[in-house]
Amino acid sequence: MSAKARFLKKLQDQQPHPRSFDSKSEADIAEFGNRMERLQETIEGWLLETGIQLESMPVSVLDLIARGSSFSVPGLILRYENRQVKFSPVFLYGQGVTGGVEVTLCTEGHITALYRLFMRSSEEANWSYSIYGGVAAHRKAFSEEVFFEMIAHLLPD
Repeated sequence: MSAKARFLKKLQDQQPHPRSFDSKSEADIAEFGNRMERLQETIEGWLLETGIQLESMPVSVLDLIARGSSFSVPGLILRYENRQVKFSPVFLYGQGVTGGVEVTLCTEGHITALYRLFMRSSEEANWSYSIYGGVAAHRKAFSEEVFFEMIAHLLPD
């Protein structure tokens, strides 16, 4: 075996091996957690120099369809003065999507549902969203522009 081949084999052995899952739901749960962490990193970049605080919180999601039990996924809280916008995972499967996140505004003891984010759907592998209470079929691509529309409620009128 050549020095290059030995080096490449040793390098490959150092790489983390993909984790295998016993079921599709276990793989989807792991992906949901990873995608929420990456969403947090993306949002942190978008919020640079805004003064808006971002923190992660563990959220327990009850899944009766896939596992019949609950699992933990990171949720996000954005704070500005006495107002919060929360990105809370609420379901793994439903409405023809995988990974549902509810976006709510919390002010002075009132909670108002604003939007739903979806990790993926049959039409879109990336995050999509719809207005809360709207027709699920009217999902659109989630973007930085949409994010700032969502969190505009953080600022008092």
